[in-house]
Amino acid sequence: MLRKIIGRVHTLSIIAFGLLVLSSHTLYAHTLVIHANYVKTAPNGMDDPTWGKAETVQLLIEGHDKASGRNGTVVARALYSDESLYFLFNWKDPTRSITKQSWQFDGKKWNHLQGNEDRIALLFEITRINKFATRGCTVTCHSPADMPRDKWKFAARATVEKGDLWHWKAARTAPYNYADDAWLTVAGNPTGSYRETGRRKDAGAGGDIKNQMPDVSQPLYMQDPNKDPSVPGFLLAEEAIEISDYSIFKAGDIIPYRLPIRPSGSRFDVKAISRHLDGEWMVMLYRNLNTGNGDDVVFNPMKNYSFALAVFDNSGSDHSKATMPMTLKFNRKR
Repeated sequence: MLRKIIGRVHTLSIIAFGLLVLSSHTLYAHTLVIHANYVKTAPNGMDDPTWGKAETVQLLIEGHDKASGRNGTVVARALYSDESLYFLFNWKDPTRSITKQSWQFDGKKWNHLQGNEDRIALLFEITRINKFATRGCTVTCHSPADMPRDKWKFAARATVEKGDLWHWKAARTAPYNYADDAWLTVAGNPTGSYRETGRRKDAGAGGDIKNQMPDVSQPLYMQDPNKDPSVPGFLLAEEAIEISDYSIFKAGDIIPYRLPIRPSGSRFDVKAISRHLDGEWMVMLYRNLNTGNGDDVVFNPMKNYSFALAVFDNSGSDHSKATMPMTLKFNRKR
């Protein structure tokens, strides 16, 4: 009898994920509820023993197109204190991608290196988004495959629908230990890419600037030689100076193309700690339950919250792997 029950559960799991064959260690991937356990003392970093009090859930992430590569899993944990909510995520990624089209000098001219960045993004409902609780990112991020890409919309469908987007980026936000905080509404906001979206930045500073001359032929900025880089391997906008003498560069020299800006205000609400080790990313995201800002979801431990998650591997576009829609539930204080 027990064997029959197990067989039925396994069959339903396969159907639910589009006839994917799940190995035994990913069966938890269809557990679409993440429980945040209460702790009196907040975790102080990714290796804090306090994380041992969190439930561990393996989430299946599926690619939405061929460029996304194979499916995978994200290991997720959640905790909350009287003031804040904490997530810890880790997932396999053999390469630490932070190039984001850096400049390289070949001895005669400057060229962009191939490569982008790794990212993880979470989207929560601030106000109800129609069908988001059952379809997740499908209703906001990914349009039908038979629709031309220039018609795709990363947006809500109505002005009463509003989402809270946390977007950690290995090349652009990791140097300042935060995840870019934005919110989602109806389409109409130009992003500078190939389409308009419904994404809006939270109030405050953040993001990055492109390091290029007006004719886009070479970099405009370099590291201030009088300052050691605050974050080795990155060029922060506040530490950059204009290049006055290009003769100092030799073949093989590399200068970052995207220069992170110091974040502030509501855009800086979501803090992050991250590392890439042994072919795996680990990212800790945390934020106050109530930021006091209207562009953020207010987390009330007495309520449940619909959300979805996506992981991007060396990508600056839509090529992501995302979860099915999920629910965040707060386990009550004991």
